Amino acid sequence: MKRLFVALLLAGTLATACEDGSHGDIGDEINILIRRNDALVPPAMDRLAAFKRAAIPQMETSLHTAAPAGRQHLITVFARIGDSEAVPILRHVALFDVTPEVRAAAEAVLTRWAGERSA
Repeated sequence: MKRLFVALLLAGTLATACEDGSHGDIGDEINILIRRNDALVPPAMDRLAAFKRAAIPQMETSLHTAAPAGRQHLITVFARIGDSEAVPILRHVALFDVTPEVRAAAEAVLTRWAGERSA
């Protein structure tokens, strides 16, 4: 009975999470950021950052398959969103990403946030 309740609760949560239709819009903006490096990137960053916390799960997933430039674009958007939910994601990138520039970008965001919180 407890498992059924948990399953129904989870199903209801997932259904409401995708009801607003933002999932596809978030994905569209992420695709621009991970596939392009041109004038379309800055407006896509702005649009993606406007989704705030709702964009973080899809951004995290995209970090795993994006090229280094795309990962750096996503890190910039994490920084713009400024949500503490991104801290463990950025920490993981700062420690384990294979590209030194990407690691440095994630570390810079975390360092800046740490400085802002202590001030």
